[in-house]
Amino acid sequence: MDIGAFYKQFCNEEFDGNGVLTRFEPVYGEHFNFAYDVVDAIARHDPGRRAMIWCSETGEERFFTFGDIKRYSDKAANMFRAHGITKGDMVMLVLKRHYQFWFSILALHKLGAVAINSSNMLTTKDYIYRFNAAEVDYIVATADGDVADSIDAACAEYGGIKAKFLVAGSKDARAGRAGWVDYNNALDAQSDSLERVETFADESLLMYFTSGTTGNPKMAYHDHSYPIGHISSAKYWHNIKPDGLHLTVADTGWAKASWGKIYGQWFVGAAIFVYDYTKFVPADLMAAIAKYRVTTFCAPPTIYRFFIKEGMESYDLSSITHATTAGEALNAEVFNRFYEYTGLKIMEAFGQSETTAVTVNLDGTEPRPGSMGRPSPLYDIALVDADDNIVPNGEIGELVIRVPEGKRQVGLFRGYYRDELKTREVWHGGLYHTGDTAWMDEDGYLWYVGRVDDVIKASGYRIGPFEIESVLMEHPAVMECAVTGASDPIRGTVVKATIVLTKAFEPSENLIKELQQYVKKQTAPYKYPRIIEFVDELPKTFSGKIKRADIRREDDKKAQAPSRVNKGA
Repeated sequence: MDIGAFYKQFCNEEFDGNGVLTRFEPVYGEHFNFAYDVVDAIARHDPGRRAMIWCSETGEERFFTFGDIKRYSDKAANMFRAHGITKGDMVMLVLKRHYQFWFSILALHKLGAVAINSSNMLTTKDYIYRFNAAEVDYIVATADGDVADSIDAACAEYGGIKAKFLVAGSKDARAGRAGWVDYNNALDAQSDSLERVETFADESLLMYFTSGTTGNPKMAYHDHSYPIGHISSAKYWHNIKPDGLHLTVADTGWAKASWGKIYGQWFVGAAIFVYDYTKFVPADLMAAIAKYRVTTFCAPPTIYRFFIKEGMESYDLSSITHATTAGEALNAEVFNRFYEYTGLKIMEAFGQSETTAVTVNLDGTEPRPGSMGRPSPLYDIALVDADDNIVPNGEIGELVIRVPEGKRQVGLFRGYYRDELKTREVWHGGLYHTGDTAWMDEDGYLWYVGRVDDVIKASGYRIGPFEIESVLMEHPAVMECAVTGASDPIRGTVVKATIVLTKAFEPSENLIKELQQYVKKQTAPYKYPRIIEFVDELPKTFSGKIKRADIRREDDKKAQAPSRVNKGA
């Protein structure tokens, strides 16, 4: 088997004269199943090929080949089936970064069950909502912390869970708890012989509860063709090589794990690196990268900021040949500082739980700091106004994906589970509306502005929060910030910045004025924040996205009472 060309049976590609990908067309049969047709296929032809290196914060490590992954996923499938899991069942996975996640999700793919990847930070209330919304049948959860306690409390109210599997992350640990199946014990007892279960490419594969910044999470579901949508991003954005070792920093409860911890990476025959930790410590992660010689790296901008503040010069990160980011917009300061340390330009991409990478800085292109790249060759995208008319270059519009009526788009979700109304709200007239706004420059690069509801309309101008946030983040006093619109009795709406300070600075009127002048010098004067509020932390979703809607709601409440918010001139 030519592992470097293995993925090509699942796509047609075209390139420009500089070798940059310009067209990506998925190819697959009606019974395509990633677990059987990719992982097991590689295992049959090259069973000793490295598939995953896993290590924990306690020093334990495991090395898995594709042959190992096939064997353990077959055993997991037999274990699940022995406890009643069958095609179409809804199975929640709450497994952090435990290596058993990979056994489990592939086993569910093989059985045709639907995986619901979830965070270990959920509360009892969160579980109750999700259990009822998705009619969850089974759950596989970590033994860490109080996860099992929260699930048991939720099950006291929701009676639909048929079996619960408890996973101790380490190799030899056993997780005894009344009412739960000890995953490791049960797995050991199973056969590694599994006959293929017939599944169809258009059947449900997995589902994400989207970490929306308003309202209850929606349930975006994908079919079995979804993994193919990750080939182009793994191969041409992450720039993964067949014998490389890739690290994407993401918990398995988030869609980002599908982007960087399983599908695209294994399509191209590369190994994934998993560092299983409880608390993120920048120094420990950089030490692990240096020890295991990670070759390609992807993380949200926040991780890069922590690396820079920790002092990257103290760690040998020379094995990294390509660096990427997604999950939030990247500001130029982080881009430039990382480049100074490593000589690597961070290649940004943008997407959602509902999609794969929609815009991307592909390998072979020159990134522009602050830009989320150009349209992915997988999608046909446009920027439109409120009436779905395409806006000219330089003007802000909503990012949409054009999908002709009746056509399936690989990589794009099939809809919101059990909610046709919300599906039609975002997907109509041949357009999927992302709800995110951007503008395009004359060379086709896209620049993120914010969610549709986050765009600030002040003094006749439309102002995107990210531009102002990027400027503020360059000031040494600012650790984190969120820019929103706030009510003003004279101007109607003004720009407000809610700021978390670094440890070296204290709130003061002088600092407010300094920050306002700092923004004025680097943007159009009308964009500076007339209101600045200092806080200890920003409201965020489970996945770390800032909940600007919560800030706006709190401001509306304050508007009804005497203001204690710091205001500038």
